[in-house]
Amino acid sequence: MGRLTTTLCGIELDNPVIPASGTFGFGYEFAQWYDINKLGTFSFKGTTREPRFGNPTPRIAECPAGMINAVGLQNPGVEKVIAEELPKLRQVFHKKVMANVSGFSVADYAWTCEKLDKEEQVGWLEVNISCPNVHGGGMSFGTDPRAAAEVTAAVKKVTEKPVIMKLSPNVMDITAIAKACEDAGADGISLINTLQGMRISLRTRKPVLRNIMGGVSGPAVFPVALRMVWQVCRAVKIPVIGMGGVTTAEDVLEMMMAGATAVEVGAANLTDPCACERIIEELPAAMDKYGIKNLTELKGAE
Repeated sequence: MGRLTTTLCGIELDNPVIPASGTFGFGYEFAQWYDINKLGTFSFKGTTREPRFGNPTPRIAECPAGMINAVGLQNPGVEKVIAEELPKLRQVFHKKVMANVSGFSVADYAWTCEKLDKEEQVGWLEVNISCPNVHGGGMSFGTDPRAAAEVTAAVKKVTEKPVIMKLSPNVMDITAIAKACEDAGADGISLINTLQGMRISLRTRKPVLRNIMGGVSGPAVFPVALRMVWQVCRAVKIPVIGMGGVTTAEDVLEMMMAGATAVEVGAANLTDPCACERIIEELPAAMDKYGIKNLTELKGAE
């Protein structure tokens, strides 16, 4: 094992850096910039049972130290992902990939996960019960412990691969949701998804986004994400993937000191396509600076 190695739900990663779903496409788009096999793995674009066009434009807005998006899970649907996107990915990525799944009913989640579970290249299923930008699904399952547990149990019944539940920060008690997922059989937890926010145009005096509200991401949310990762890591016994505003190697170390097993990088990929490559390359020097021999030392600060 190398000094950057970590193990996520029984699968060894060369390093803990994982581009987050919605910021890295289906992976092959970034292969023109660098060898994406340098990544620990990545979580591909959120996939639903049926194709989705997403929300009407404008659906992206800037904000201090971050951005707001209301893309709305635009994707070609799971059948096309399996038939068209994964074969393209196999040409350039030779590791297990994380499949990110969204739905609008418990049956949707189970059906889509069962399909992706059969794909050899899929190593983990990241079940998104936290998207704030769609109506009638997504975050509605992630704000109630019983609903979160119901989705978890339904997916576990039809899959064999590790199931990682992606949680919303837009709740009063994140640990209650995490524990409900763990009790229902989840193999891991990932958090946080975006925080709800909005912008208003001073010129038009109307909301900037057609959806009115969207998900805030970027460096501004890092302290909130770190706090929630800390709390969840102390509430559950299953692995936790930390994310939210991660932009540097130091941020990765801080997330792992909070207890995270691996770390996802989101909005940074949209401003710098090579952000994850840079973070991985800078990790050894950052570890040396703080006297860290191996990432396995970082089991959560006390």
